[in-house]
Amino acid sequence: MFLSHSKTAFFFALVLATVIFTGCSTNKMISRKVATTFDNSQLIKQYQVGFALYNMEDEKMIYQKDADKYFTPASNTKLFTFYASLKMLPETMPALKYIERNDSLIFWGTGDPSFLQFAVKDKSAYNFLLASNKKLFFAPGRYSGNFFGDGWTWDDYDYYYQPEITEMPIMDNMVTSNYAGQNKISITPKVFEPCFEVDSTKKTGNFQVTREFLTNQFHYPAVAVKPGYNQQNPYKTSAQTTVEVLSDTLHKHIEIINLKIPANAKTLYGAKRDSVLKHMLLPSDNFMAEHLLLVCSNQIGDTLSTVKAIDYVTKKYLSFLPDKPKWVDGSGLSRMNLFTPRDMVYILDSIYKQVNNPAKLFDMLPAGGKSGTLKNAYPKTDQPFVYGKTGSLGGVHNQSGYVITKKGKTYIYSFMNNNFVKPTAEVRNEMVRIVTYIHDNF
Repeated sequence: MFLSHSKTAFFFALVLATVIFTGCSTNKMISRKVATTFDNSQLIKQYQVGFALYNMEDEKMIYQKDADKYFTPASNTKLFTFYASLKMLPETMPALKYIERNDSLIFWGTGDPSFLQFAVKDKSAYNFLLASNKKLFFAPGRYSGNFFGDGWTWDDYDYYYQPEITEMPIMDNMVTSNYAGQNKISITPKVFEPCFEVDSTKKTGNFQVTREFLTNQFHYPAVAVKPGYNQQNPYKTSAQTTVEVLSDTLHKHIEIINLKIPANAKTLYGAKRDSVLKHMLLPSDNFMAEHLLLVCSNQIGDTLSTVKAIDYVTKKYLSFLPDKPKWVDGSGLSRMNLFTPRDMVYILDSIYKQVNNPAKLFDMLPAGGKSGTLKNAYPKTDQPFVYGKTGSLGGVHNQSGYVITKKGKTYIYSFMNNNFVKPTAEVRNEMVRIVTYIHDNF
């Protein structure tokens, strides 16, 4: 028995309406239950909280709590840097710009953070310079910013998470000291060895290296070095320091030359872009994030500028955002950054579509109970159900990402917590409790 054309059309319209109604009713049910969970939380009422939950399948925002309000994002900012890099950078990183003139090889930095970086370990630029039989000249001057980003805490200059920003970073722009046996330490890069001296006035406490603020003078106490000791201190950057570190590492003489980069400069490509992005995201590496924006800037002009890169990305690629972000750095170290939870949701949705491979994307992100900055937040499990990015500063703890439910649905969420005086662990546990509730029930 066959249906008439009009009956067939009616039948399909009815089915479509049922599917749409079912989807809408499901979203409303989830919204009510999540709202109740928030309403019943006494802890959340004690500080500023923004939350957004998004159904990618329906392209609908399911639930919002102050999702249009601005929050300090901390390292959630790296999601914007991630998206910018996906849109602007080729699959292999531009490692150097260079020209060859007669017996000379002149090179410029691109901001590429992977040069002898301790995790990525890319040696493309190193091998290129090492193999050259020409005289080597480094031409500085492309980077237009300060050694710290806008709004950074200068008191943190000596901590591993805040290396300085330069046009040609080397070895994370840090000095590494390790236990070398017999109460000695080894220094890398070795050019800094003469800069280390013992402070004989300090004869108690733990062994720890400190650096003077404006110089590369490092001090350590007159106490025993314990096996397993390892520390990284940012070094004070300059063009001269760059050539000294390069010369020492390559065992070749390098000079500084004052020369603007010409239009015919060639590009040497190096590390795989995605390996650099993965290392930025998993341990939340500030150094990588800041320099990735410089490499983005390299793609659009001669000047390496965080400001120019952000302005370009905002105008060209972020018009879909519901709220205009205040975006000032690549890492989120600055409290001047201000984003809304629903902006975080939309950037995550765009990242998902840009990568177009959930397994690949989730491998690059911290996974709840398994890897990166989410490893210890959720219970250990063979199959994580949360993949995302955390962000923490004093009184700030955020989490934005993807949550996979027991029913196999994938939702995007952004959970932003600001201005709390409670221990961060309490805030994190409450956030994990609610995200886990979404996983268990929907």
